[in-house]
Amino acid sequence: MATLNTYYYRVLLPHGALKSGLLRLAVERDLSARLRLEAETDGTVVHLWRLPAWLAGATDMVLRLFRHQVRTEDLAGFLRDLGLMMRAGVPALEGLKTLIDESDVGGNQAVATVARHMCDDLNAGVSMTEAFNRHPNIFPETVRNLVAIGDQSGTLDRMLGECADHVERMMNIKRDIKTALIYPAFVFATIFGVAGFWIYYVVPNMARLFKQLQAKLPPLTEWLVSFADALSNHLPWVVLVLVVLSIAVTILFKRSERFQVGTYSFLHRLPIARTLLVSSGMAHMTEHLSILVRAGVDLVSSLRILGRATKDRYYRVRLLQISESVSRGESVSSSMRRVGGFPAMAVRMIAVGEESGSLDDQLSHLAAEYRKRLEVLVKSLAEILKPVIILVAGGLFLFLIVALLLPIYDLVRQSVSQTMG
Repeated sequence: MATLNTYYYRVLLPHGALKSGLLRLAVERDLSARLRLEAETDGTVVHLWRLPAWLAGATDMVLRLFRHQVRTEDLAGFLRDLGLMMRAGVPALEGLKTLIDESDVGGNQAVATVARHMCDDLNAGVSMTEAFNRHPNIFPETVRNLVAIGDQSGTLDRMLGECADHVERMMNIKRDIKTALIYPAFVFATIFGVAGFWIYYVVPNMARLFKQLQAKLPPLTEWLVSFADALSNHLPWVVLVLVVLSIAVTILFKRSERFQVGTYSFLHRLPIARTLLVSSGMAHMTEHLSILVRAGVDLVSSLRILGRATKDRYYRVRLLQISESVSRGESVSSSMRRVGGFPAMAVRMIAVGEESGSLDDQLSHLAAEYRKRLEVLVKSLAEILKPVIILVAGGLFLFLIVALLLPIYDLVRQSVSQTMG
C-alpha cells in the first residue's frame, strides 16, 4: 500500500498564472504526484516538494481546522448510495456525478469534494481501486481493501454495501464508547472544578477571617490554607505546567510506540477500563476480521490490515505477532492462545471456526455478541461509576468542610468558655 505524502507545489497554468498549494496523495513516487497535478490543472509543474513527516503532520493538523471534514455518517451514506446506483446499472462515473449534485444541493461540500476528485481520477483513466486509495485519510483501510476486491471480482456494488454497513457499525461502537465516557468525565470535571473554586477563592477568604479572629488553626486546616496560598500565588505557573505537561504527554503518546503500548497495557489492568476496552476492542477486531475473511482476503493479510487499523496498542502488538505466527503455518486460535490477552470464549469459537471451515460465521457471531456486551456495558456504566463518584465527591468535600469547620468549632468553644467565665 502506498504511503500518504504531503506535497507543496507550484504549477504554471496555460494562461500564464502560477498556482500553488498543498496536495496529499498516497503515492510511492514523486513522479506520480507530478503527473496527477499536470493532468488536473493542464499546466506544468514548476516546483514540487515533499514535506518531511513531522512538517506534514503539523500541516495536516492546521488544515483540519479550516477544511470541511467528511463525517462518518456521510461516508456511510456515500458508499451506500454509490453501491445502490451501481447495482441498479448506473456506471460509477455517473453515480459519482449524481452524488456531487446531491451534495452540492444539500450543502455537504466535504462529500462533494471527494466525489469530484474521484470523478477526475476516473476520467483520467484511474481504476476505482486507485481512486479510493488516493484518499486514505477519508476511506479506512478495510474499506479500501474491500473496494479492491470488489473491483477485481466484479462485485463492487455488493462490496460498497458491505463497506457502508461496516462503517455504520464502527460508528455505533465509537458512539457507544463516547456515550459511556461523557457522563463520568462531566461529573469528575464538575467535582474538581468546584473543589478548585473552594481552594482558590473560599479557603483564602476563610483563612483571612480566622487570622483576624486570632483563631488557633488545627494541623489539617493549616495544611489546607498553606496549599491554597501556594496555589493562589503560583496559579499562572501551575496552569502553565499543566498545559505543557498535557501537550508533552499528548506528543509522547502520538510519537512513542512504547509509551502507547505501556498506556494501553496499564488501562487493560484497571477493572472498569479493562471491561470497556475488551468489549470495544473485540467488537472492533472480530467485525473487521469477519468482513475481510468473508471477502476472500487471506488470513495473514487480514490480520496485518487489522493490526494497522486497531488503535488499541495492547491488541495491535498481539495481532501483528499472531499474523507472523499464522504466516509460519500456525492456526489463528493457537496463536491467540499463545500470545495471550484475548478472551477464552473468543479463542475457542475461532478454533471451532477453523476446524469446521466456518471462521467468517464464527467471527460474525462474536462481533454481534461483543457489540451487545458493549451496549449493555454502556447502559450500566453510569450505575457502576455512581458509587465511585459518590465516594470521590463525598471524600473531597468532607475533607474541605471538616478542615474549615474545625477552627469555627474552636472559636465557638472559646467564646462559650469566655462567656461562662
